[in-house]
Amino acid sequence: MRGRILTAIVAGFLIGALGGAAALVLTRGASDQTVTTTGKALIGGPFTLVGKDGKPVTDQAFRGKYMLVFFGYTHCPDLCPAELQVIAAALDELGPKANDVIPIFITLDPERDTPMVVADYVMNFGPRFVGLTGSPEQVAEAAKAYRIAYSKFQEDPTKDDYSIDHSALVYLMDKNGEYVTHFAYGTPAAKIAEALRRYL
Repeated sequence: MRGRILTAIVAGFLIGALGGAAALVLTRGASDQTVTTTGKALIGGPFTLVGKDGKPVTDQAFRGKYMLVFFGYTHCPDLCPAELQVIAAALDELGPKANDVIPIFITLDPERDTPMVVADYVMNFGPRFVGLTGSPEQVAEAAKAYRIAYSKFQEDPTKDDYSIDHSALVYLMDKNGEYVTHFAYGTPAAKIAEALRRYL
């Protein structure tokens, strides 16, 4: 049930983000659906977070490169590591062109995910990955800019263990930090690589 509710919230965020400054047109055929957008999507924007050395990192640090932005948390049992592995595989398929893309993992769990925890975590997926954390307020601002829905879920309030329900979209941002497209969870690495080739 929680997954369905979160999916509905995410769909609402995306329609709002694409509908405010952009026109979203859905055309349904017998076996396909075409999405055409015009204008500027309201996804992404300035952020100030914290890198592995504990120093502030802003979105400006990534200008001149494409960004693949994914929000999650290091205690995530399956969804986050699976998606980061897909991103890594997609970049491997690109070969030298992958040098123009920076994969960025932003935690939604700043209470547990310190700069070094996040840095160690992303190294499991390759040296290209950048891991970012910050204060709860900084993380919330970044998540809001990217229309990420998330909530803390704790079955037993007497225990320290909890999970984070969150949307699982990978955003492709251009060299100026502007939204290009997004990939839903489960999109194969080959499909992501194919899409990236169109922009690199």
